[in-house]
Amino acid sequence: MNSKLPNFRKLTVSERLKEIAKIAGLNQEQQQLLENDGALACDLANGMIENVIGKFELPFGVAANFQINGKDHLIPMVVEEPSVVAAASYMAKIVRENGGFKTSSTAPLMRAQVQILNIESAQKAKEVLLAHKQDIIQLANSKDKFLISLGGGCQDIEVHLFESSKVGPMAVMHLVVNVCDAMGANTVNTMAETVTPLVEKLTGGQVRLRILSNLADLRLARAELTVRPEQLKQETLSGEEVIDRMLEAYEFAVIDPYRAATHNKGIMNGIDPVIVATGNDWRAIEAGAHVYAVKNGHYTSLTTWEKDAQGNLVGRIELPMAVGLVGGATKTHPLAQLSIQMLNIESASELGEVIAAVGLAQNMAAMRALATEGIQRGHMALHARNIAVVAGASADEVDVIVEKMVAEHDVRNDRALELLRELRS
Repeated sequence: MNSKLPNFRKLTVSERLKEIAKIAGLNQEQQQLLENDGALACDLANGMIENVIGKFELPFGVAANFQINGKDHLIPMVVEEPSVVAAASYMAKIVRENGGFKTSSTAPLMRAQVQILNIESAQKAKEVLLAHKQDIIQLANSKDKFLISLGGGCQDIEVHLFESSKVGPMAVMHLVVNVCDAMGANTVNTMAETVTPLVEKLTGGQVRLRILSNLADLRLARAELTVRPEQLKQETLSGEEVIDRMLEAYEFAVIDPYRAATHNKGIMNGIDPVIVATGNDWRAIEAGAHVYAVKNGHYTSLTTWEKDAQGNLVGRIELPMAVGLVGGATKTHPLAQLSIQMLNIESASELGEVIAAVGLAQNMAAMRALATEGIQRGHMALHARNIAVVAGASADEVDVIVEKMVAEHDVRNDRALELLRELRS
């Protein structure tokens, strides 16, 4: 697979599809899923959620140029915001020229929480649960022989104590479960419910909540990039100046939570579209990421940026990444399955690493734009196309109207209408 897609933007939608089909090995039926409305049949949608009355579609784009650990990946992105796909692709092109992204991840470990109340002492509950750890693990694993056969299953327990909560002493037992290529919610929830009677018997307390945690802090994905100064130079700024400005922008996100929230939102601009495209739970990833950003008691950047000894810009990201290749919408939605094929991945851990790299690229793009010409220049140029289409411009008229609005720095609905009237008169 080669993820370099030169002049891809200049192709028609149909021509782009043919190009991607050739690279990713999509068959005619899969191409039709992307080309035609209705890839998700209503009957299938009705089986996925309740009270279905139809479907809501979003643009499906492909980010190019991603090379990760020496391997090329086409990145499916389902998103409505202009500039996201273009920005990720452009940053990946720059990074590719310097060896691409380097990624790694921890084992796919998820936590299930078992809340225990009405106990005399949380500390005593902890002692008895740890004393019977193997019994609890064995019981948890008794419900999923298939997972055990794949090398997964419950591997450990932890007990967290809250001696003086408003509802009395509370012990919270965590089942630590290797979920392999699954996201893992159903697996760990079932295990938590399975061990409940034993936990109540051992502690003499009552179990209330039995549910996974979306703070998947044992299931981390990491990505790293290095960029040389000359790769970042602009017409009026040297590469060294651009790097210094980007580091100033990064420091702002480190120290100020108001800035960090927007900084991290930019990271999720890259991550969420891939999560959605693959049928994974973007809300779970968002929740885990933002809690992880405050793990040291201060909400801060999910990325780190610095200069190395040679003056190169080095960026890194680490965040929880609970994504799967089996179960849920990933297996139900036809386009989710197609996205997995397009990504050229072999495991859920590799998917998480690819997604982390996309988030890092998106963060780099946002910081570079903010630190130089400002975010609006590129963003509004792409947003202008939406405005022109809403105004009623045809395909031939859109480019003319966009060019005029961008030149005027005046991207508004009423201005697009004025320009359309002028053009047609």
